[in-house]
Amino acid sequence: MDELKSDLSNLQQYFEAHYPSEKRAAAQTAFLKKLSELAHTHYQGKMQTLPKAGIWDFNWFNVWYTPGVSSVSTTIRDHQDRSFELSNRGNLVAVVSDSTRVLGDGDCGLAGGLGVMEGKAMLMKYLGGCDALALCVNNRDPEGKPDPRRLIEFVKMLEPSVGAVNLEDISQPNCYRVLDELRASCSIPVWHDDAQGTACVTLAGLLNALELAGKSMENIRTVLFGAGASNTTIASILLQSGLDPKNLVVFDSKGGLHSGRKDLAQNPDKFKQWALAQISNPKRFDSMEEAMPGADVLISLSRPGPGTIKPGWISLMAPKAIVFACANPVPEIYPHEARAAGAYIVATGRGDFPNQINNSLGFPGILKGSLLARASQITDGMAIRAAHSLADFARQRGIDPQNIIPRMDENGVFAQEAADVAVQAVQEGVARHELTHDEAFAQAEADIQAARRICHKMMDDGSIAPPPVQMIEEALAYTRTQI
Repeated sequence: MDELKSDLSNLQQYFEAHYPSEKRAAAQTAFLKKLSELAHTHYQGKMQTLPKAGIWDFNWFNVWYTPGVSSVSTTIRDHQDRSFELSNRGNLVAVVSDSTRVLGDGDCGLAGGLGVMEGKAMLMKYLGGCDALALCVNNRDPEGKPDPRRLIEFVKMLEPSVGAVNLEDISQPNCYRVLDELRASCSIPVWHDDAQGTACVTLAGLLNALELAGKSMENIRTVLFGAGASNTTIASILLQSGLDPKNLVVFDSKGGLHSGRKDLAQNPDKFKQWALAQISNPKRFDSMEEAMPGADVLISLSRPGPGTIKPGWISLMAPKAIVFACANPVPEIYPHEARAAGAYIVATGRGDFPNQINNSLGFPGILKGSLLARASQITDGMAIRAAHSLADFARQRGIDPQNIIPRMDENGVFAQEAADVAVQAVQEGVARHELTHDEAFAQAEADIQAARRICHKMMDDGSIAPPPVQMIEEALAYTRTQI
């Protein structure tokens, strides 16, 4: 294979043909990061605003704007919930970040999260059929430190304009405080995708991995490597799904969490970790060498690799071991290394490897379902229902160790997830708008297909130009210099 297609449809085949297995993953990473930089420069970002109502003549501005729009203002004045019907609010998500923990790159400055936030907006539109605004917020205090109170107040002030809020890339412990306070005070869903979204999709993948391995949630021994927002929320969701806390060990940078960790007890910023420490790891394991023998599951959301997770740790695990190495942009251990060490099922956060455990499978459908039901919040029950929706979808079309979870390009997966979430919201009493599963699925699928038709029409008629061939070639040339 000599050429990489500009639509990247033969990406995996190209790198398999040009790089040995031990260098392939690193080469793909270098290529994708360079191409991303070049493509964002070429297109000047990736999102724009377009009308969804027609302008058949300039007189229509008198309808969409003044004087006609006055009737919309007075109607909403008298019935605030009509704002969901008379504006785009009912299908609009604010993606809010202070850019203090962007992917695995840490604090990227005030505007550093825009690429990721625009990416979330693009995924919401194409996969979930809902619109989104990318908003990076300056919440720094006079000393330059991020102030969670300013972020909380920003979202509260923003609430009347949107149907839901997706919090993103906020460092801990601020992420916990911001989410907890906003969930308690806002009348629209506030979703922390780094934590809740990752936990949802992790549960979905784990349910099917356990099915294939012939194991049950109630009996497995599980090690979580990393104790940030993602893994602490994963722990909570797994415990709610039947995991025995006595069979759970969580590691942070100082060792295992357990009741002897007085540094956690004395640090109010570590209240989530301390809560886990009091109920898990009864043998007080402090090293991976102690915790890994006989473990059934390893879930890592730590610093990017490779080399963060040691093959020797995996070799200590029980037969048919399950390894999720989900750091971005580079997994803690590459899949081929984990399998060579004895893992039966390996998943990462990357779309160019099998078994992508990525919250992109979760948030478009979860937020769409919440919007359709006009939910006041997204409960843990709704997130768990979304996980089972994804797992069930994959089982219905067949699963195997290299295919435990739906792909983003599978027809119907997001509409099914949205419908399941909407119905769960109705059942839990947090929906303003009650609808059936069939109604929710039909609306979600119609909106998703409409968004995709518009996108492809713009590509077909040249409104969105194809990526220049020389841009692909430049990224490939760069990759060759790095590997």
